[in-house]
Amino acid sequence: MKRLSFVFALFLLFVTCASGAGAQTQWSVGGRFGLSIYTVGGGDIPSFNGFGFTTIKGPSSTQAGLQLGPTGEVLFNKRYAICMDLNLNTQGGTPFEWANTFKIYFPIPGSKIRPYADAGFNLWFYTGGPYFGVRAGGGALFPIAQNLYIPADIQLGPVFGTGITPFYIAITSGVRYELN
Repeated sequence: MKRLSFVFALFLLFVTCASGAGAQTQWSVGGRFGLSIYTVGGGDIPSFNGFGFTTIKGPSSTQAGLQLGPTGEVLFNKRYAICMDLNLNTQGGTPFEWANTFKIYFPIPGSKIRPYADAGFNLWFYTGGPYFGVRAGGGALFPIAQNLYIPADIQLGPVFGTGITPFYIAITSGVRYELN
């Protein structure tokens, strides 16, 4: 019942954003490329010792890698957007992320730069997964031609794995093109 309520609330938010006075929906497509850092703290790891299961203190590790993938966004009223990213990371296990976020743009009078903040959920697919994560971040879109932007973006958040909770940070750029 809680899931159904959440889906219904999300649907109402979507309809409210889309049906605002003078709402104009635009699509934006593009790609991202940058640095991703994946940190696992030394948590307890279940281990079988021959007589039963016990826990051992796991090692902490930080892996840096590249992140790349396509991105898409539906923009409402030039201020709100719903985004989806599919990101491939080059750390060990080649984590693959499917992220969905809600984005808010902050207008700056007299400027074409479009800063934003976003938050949402993601699914991570790697050894033993899929795993659920929460992400938040922000950045800005810098115009380089009509409907063409270069973003500067940072995303971060926990990924809830089995017995451990890694933390993820991505600092990326790329290209975005708004379709009319």
